[in-house]
Amino acid sequence: MHAITIPEPGGPEALVWAEVPDPVPGEGEVLVDVAAAGVNRADVLQRQGHYPPPPGASPYAGLECSGRISALGPGVTGWAVGDEVCALLAGGGYAEKVAVPSGQLLPLPEGVDLVTAAALPEVTATVWSNVFMISHLRPGETLLAHGGSSGIGTMAIQLAKAVGARVAVTAGGPEKLAACQELGADILIDYREQDFVEEIRRATDGAGADVILDIVGAKYLARNLETLALNGRLAIIGLQGGVKAELNLATLLSKSAAVTATGLRGRSLAQKSAIIAAVREHVWPLIGGGQVRPIVHSTIPMREAPEAHRLLESSAHVGKILLTT
Repeated sequence: MHAITIPEPGGPEALVWAEVPDPVPGEGEVLVDVAAAGVNRADVLQRQGHYPPPPGASPYAGLECSGRISALGPGVTGWAVGDEVCALLAGGGYAEKVAVPSGQLLPLPEGVDLVTAAALPEVTATVWSNVFMISHLRPGETLLAHGGSSGIGTMAIQLAKAVGARVAVTAGGPEKLAACQELGADILIDYREQDFVEEIRRATDGAGADVILDIVGAKYLARNLETLALNGRLAIIGLQGGVKAELNLATLLSKSAAVTATGLRGRSLAQKSAIIAAVREHVWPLIGGGQVRPIVHSTIPMREAPEAHRLLESSAHVGKILLTT
């Protein structure tokens, strides 16, 4: 098969389409012929040499894919050769074939085609696990999603609205904010021109945001704490704004607030399977019913992965970028 390899860390040009050995599904795994793979910020970090795959994972980038099952490993039940699926991966999506633990497979949601389904596993698993399973967003509460026009952000808006929450977003510029508004966002904040702390305070009559989904990290930590409501929950899922910051425990204590930081890639198979099962139970019916939909900005041939990375790093997109085989 062919895959996107990274012979040496570097810029987008470090991604090289090359012939590599086919993966072999192990115990409890299936082999998937990849139709499409999602492009994520974690892939950029891996390309740069900052985010190596966990032990035993595929050496290739790609944390999600869609495709057809072409072989079953020992001990797999409930799936058959020919099934169309999408999957959460620890790596390996940037390839023509990938071996996937069966607990990380999902059937295609009703009404979603095979290629588009590649836009769903990582964002749905990230948002559902952080906003709902960990932060317990409830109807009537306010969610602030930083990077509202990203793949994560566009899914967070829709899922939060589907459960009856109020949604605030930050994004860069009127076009991206308009896209967020179209998806249901109630409070639109241009981070280039506005202070999100003040805007949330004004929009909530001083109460603050009950849950904040943050992709920025250190740069926003102090301001996120200011923005939290009493009993608020800050979920950090990205480090685009740095890794080290000072945490004011007095602010945290005064608000009885909680800060969590999680990733998907390094979690155990059991944890990932539990998240995928929850996504299938709670999110798939919303997609099938038309309340939530994948947002795809563009599809790019996999051998042109460098161009996809350039587009992602430019931030000139709304929603997901997909690579197709």
